[in-house]
Amino acid sequence: MKTILIVDDQPGIRLLLKEVFSKEGYRAIAAGSGIEALEKVQEACPELVLLDMKIPGMDGIEILKRLKKSNPAIHVIMMTAYGELDLIKESMNWGAERYFTKPFDVFEVRDAVKQLLEE
Repeated sequence: MKTILIVDDQPGIRLLLKEVFSKEGYRAIAAGSGIEALEKVQEACPELVLLDMKIPGMDGIEILKRLKKSNPAIHVIMMTAYGELDLIKESMNWGAERYFTKPFDVFEVRDAVKQLLEE
């Protein structure tokens, strides 16, 4: 069973995405901060991370850099409510494979995750 880590400071988004991916047969875990996300990566070794760009205590780019440094093969999809093109471009340069702007279509996110995990 493949593991997905959902990193977002909004509990409603974490809950929604956990429910969607659990129903799809994935092990879905969640973190509400950058520190918690890095701890969960060490514990659970997820194949894919859904990562919010704006997280308290540590921004999404810094988390992305640390994720890719510890596991270059990990898939990362960025989520942002801001649509900041410079941050999106920087995240792609650091290895993020996709991004979604909030509010996103949960079915599009689901399909992107499936595509990345089935490659």
